[in-house]
Amino acid sequence: MRFHPLRLGCLLVFGGLLSITWITSIPGDGEMQPDLKTLYKRLMVVEGQGVQLKRDLSNILEHLKKLPNATRFTSNFTSTNNTILSEAIKQQFLQPNIYLYMPHLRYHPLSLVPNVVLGQGRRGVSMVLGIPTVKRLKDNYLVSTLSSLLYDLMPAQRQDLLIIVFVAEINLEYVDSVAETIEKTFPNEVQSGLLEVVSPSQYYYPDFTILKETFGDSKDRVKWRTKQNLDYSFLMLYAQDKGTYYVQLEDDVVAKAGYYNSMKTYTLQEASKPWLFLEFSQLGFIGKMFRTRDLPMIAEFFLMFHRDKPIDWLLDHILWVKVCNPEKDAKHCTQQKALLKQRYKPSLFQHVGLHSSLPGKVQRLKDKDFGKQTLFHAHSNPPAVVSSSLKHYQKHSLERLYKGEDFFWALTPVQKDYILFNFSQPLHISSYLFRSGNIETSKDKFYNTTVEVLPSNAAAKTKLVPTLSYHESNNGFIIIGFHSSMKTEKPHR
Repeated sequence: MRFHPLRLGCLLVFGGLLSITWITSIPGDGEMQPDLKTLYKRLMVVEGQGVQLKRDLSNILEHLKKLPNATRFTSNFTSTNNTILSEAIKQQFLQPNIYLYMPHLRYHPLSLVPNVVLGQGRRGVSMVLGIPTVKRLKDNYLVSTLSSLLYDLMPAQRQDLLIIVFVAEINLEYVDSVAETIEKTFPNEVQSGLLEVVSPSQYYYPDFTILKETFGDSKDRVKWRTKQNLDYSFLMLYAQDKGTYYVQLEDDVVAKAGYYNSMKTYTLQEASKPWLFLEFSQLGFIGKMFRTRDLPMIAEFFLMFHRDKPIDWLLDHILWVKVCNPEKDAKHCTQQKALLKQRYKPSLFQHVGLHSSLPGKVQRLKDKDFGKQTLFHAHSNPPAVVSSSLKHYQKHSLERLYKGEDFFWALTPVQKDYILFNFSQPLHISSYLFRSGNIETSKDKFYNTTVEVLPSNAAAKTKLVPTLSYHESNNGFIIIGFHSSMKTEKPHR
């Protein structure tokens, strides 16, 4: 986007002249027609916005001049050398009306620039998952939620997905602690750009102490629901240009295995229909999918009424505004709203948090349509005799796992424990896939594990070791992989 100061100045001068002309030609109050009165008021509002916009632009330019290492920019606003300016403009939300709904932002020109704590700037994906999280007094479910979402994603799916964690706090120490936890727990996902962590400016939130209590809610609950409206709006505006579809989640959910393929298949199936959102859970705002092109309108509606009602009510009001005819009955309205939302069954996300982010609130909400999780995927494996030093739990034996009848569940492994696959005939192995843990017990994994093979003869061994730089273990096996957290798919020649 290019800004031409000369043209902008002419436009502002013309706007000022136009306003003066109208003011001098407006008749007295007694003679003014109702339509002209309305028009006059609107013009005065526009004039005020023009003045405010000029002031905001001036403040931004002055602020950017003071930033360290900022290059001096001229009338060419698109200069590639001005890195700081271009990044600020790129990241700031293009939502002009936000100043009408949150006037306190006018005093802080960069208040809408997100604080990107972790991220590689990934864009162009099919699906963006947005997860707002706040500091909780009791249990924190964020890591479990992320583990669930990442559990069985295949490499191609990881390339076509972006998960944004929005830490909805202005305490930078806490924001950094969340980012550090995520980076340590999911280093590969952060490095690849699959996971991002962002937070708002310290000036983003308004003064919550002046909110009016409505619908019988306490002051704390009104603040909580108002902040939630602002958090979801921020996240939507941040995500609007990063993918094709946006899915709203919460930080205390578990995903059904295979959720990504299920969502993508259903979305393609419903793509030609005029829906506003798809529902992959029946609880509140969990699992609502929107087209990213609709996010600016939806976020603006939320911002417009952020003080008034909870966010799930506001979403329903958008449907009402779009399709309900005031001259027809409630049944007709319900039928029309149903056309703008499509429900997928069974539900793909289950709420697991017991303690709400609202202090003192305990919620035992469960989605009855979620059903049972798929705890293992059967594979077609070549004939082999399997054995292990690990003692299996109940009926979850290694033999049943290898036959595709169950998962293998054993007591906690210790150093030198092993699982051995003795193939009946020598095999040419092109790749392997081992997955430990499942979506319900994601922490029950093999850690610090090696994958080793025993070549069928000396010639195969001689060919394997120098070519691919593998190492031989003490027992004659060739180490072809080491994994700190065992869930991997790796090709080999």
